Amino acid sequence: MTRRSQRRKQPGEQDSTDSAVRIDKWLWASRFYKTRVLSTEAVSAGHVQLNGARVKPSRAVKEGDQLQVKKGGYEHVVDVLDISDKRGSATIARQLYRETDESIQKRELAAANRRADRLSQPDFGDKPDKKSRRERLKFLGKRSVE
Repeated sequence: MTRRSQRRKQPGEQDSTDSAVRIDKWLWASRFYKTRVLSTEAVSAGHVQLNGARVKPSRAVKEGDQLQVKKGGYEHVVDVLDISDKRGSATIARQLYRETDESIQKRELAAANRRADRLSQPDFGDKPDKKSRRERLKFLGKRSVE
């Protein structure tokens, strides 16, 4: 094969020989984590499960696998559609997986609950002065004000 006839691979595109890639590399390439170190630490800490089982960062992920990724108080359940060890744009990364409908509904419900909790708590504004701090403590019942 000559040099001119070789086609350049696009980000996210793999050779036919690459059917699996390390799970920490795939999480980084699919933009779940900003760095490989963060993805490796998350997998080691048990925040990522492959097909319902806790795995090591070196475990290979293949097309058709299902991942549970706990990040930022939310759990993403995704089906692996494609394999890549190269980090591309967000649109390319989004083509590597499909989030399940149940996962989307659970995340939206959790976000709505967090918003409701935040709205139900009193807003004391910016940094309180001495009088505002006393009023806040009195409201919360932390300390009696003389």
